[in-house]
Amino acid sequence: MATNRPNQETVYVISVAAELAGMHPQTLRIYERRGLVNPGRTTGGNRRYNDADIARLRRIAQLAAEGLNLEGIRMVMQLEDEVAELRRQVAELRDRMSGEPARGEIVPLRQAVVVFGQRPSIFDPERY
Repeated sequence: MATNRPNQETVYVISVAAELAGMHPQTLRIYERRGLVNPGRTTGGNRRYNDADIARLRRIAQLAAEGLNLEGIRMVMQLEDEVAELRRQVAELRDRMSGEPARGEIVPLRQAVVVFGQRPSIFDPERY
């Protein structure tokens, strides 16, 4: 059963989540025990799966179909999560740096040649 209230995400009970993911409900329980998926819980302790959980379950099924065991799936998904987080951080840093010159970029500066023993021209009152 799905619920859809304003300002809240859609959540599914385990039987509906299993059907959407193409799995048996017991498989979802096993995946939760192995740490592959972490559904929300009601105050009564019932599992509630959201759309991100369903997508994750489908990815687990895809990796299993490719021949990975549960530990391999856990490691691959952990690395995928880490890559996604690093990409998010890189995008954030790029946004922050967009207004500033990059390191190594040529920045125009005012320069003057000073002959040793002479006073620099910046101190010359007639110049300004």
